[in-house]
Amino acid sequence: MVRANGAVSLRELARVVQTSEVTVRRDVRALEAEGLLDRRHGGAVLPGGFTRESGFPQKSHLATAEKTAIADLAASLVEEGEAVVVGAGTTTQELARRLARIPGLTVVTNSLLVAQALAHANRVEVVMTGGTLRGSNYALVGSGAEQSLQGLRVSRAFLSGSGLTAERGLSTSNMLSASVDRALVQAAAEVVVLADHTKLGTDTMFQTVPTDVITRLVTDDPPAHDDRAATELQALADQGVQITVAGGAAGSGTGGEGAPPGRQPRRDAPLPGQRRTHGGTGPGPQTRRGASASASTGMLAEQPGERARVADLRHR
Repeated sequence: MVRANGAVSLRELARVVQTSEVTVRRDVRALEAEGLLDRRHGGAVLPGGFTRESGFPQKSHLATAEKTAIADLAASLVEEGEAVVVGAGTTTQELARRLARIPGLTVVTNSLLVAQALAHANRVEVVMTGGTLRGSNYALVGSGAEQSLQGLRVSRAFLSGSGLTAERGLSTSNMLSASVDRALVQAAAEVVVLADHTKLGTDTMFQTVPTDVITRLVTDDPPAHDDRAATELQALADQGVQITVAGGAAGSGTGGEGAPPGRQPRRDAPLPGQRRTHGGTGPGPQTRRGASASASTGMLAEQPGERARVADLRHR
């Protein structure tokens, strides 16, 4: 699965092999120790360097539940009559489906998929950029797209990407896509990044939005064991990014607020620091990874059933 898609979430692996995420995580550590893949927050990618970009068919099947929750929450940030920019991506496509229910919107986009989701929306005006079609993600890119955004001003830009770190901000694997995303950012008063927990701590080649430009991050709740994702969220919050987590109890966390009736409950961070204290003191993520990988390898040597499962993961 990793070879075919470039990346896969632990939840998806657990579903495919019909076992728990805890078990899959241990097996992934063993495969990483053998150099067959690299672990990322909540998932695994092909080994070596920056992650490569998956095509739209592969991305559309990754972290679907998380993307749905993020889109529900992001849509609750938009008011009737606003003008917004929506970039390309599978998460922003989910957002567009929800924006179709908000009357009086003007949505500027370079994504054919976003435009398609809004095509039959009542009282929603869709403005497409120019540009050259990039078939892998159905987005318009190039100088035509960038020039069409000059002089534009909207209240918010909703963007996704391939990775997000506190050090570099949002990034993507394609130079043309990154250039258009930067132009979309210039057109907005606020920048809202939509990224599920598997993208936290992942760094790709081309920076699109520096951390100090990101107003808000809308993400899902990382698994309780994912200390690295929690640490990344805390680092983002420390740099002034508002963290809004889908699926949390309304009004919890610092700066939390009650959810309006009929809208997705949300919680505003900094929450990751609370989660991180549960782990207490101890070695950093890299130390834990090495120790866990060694322990997993030893356990696999003793348990034939686990060897068989890891072999099954290799084939997948």
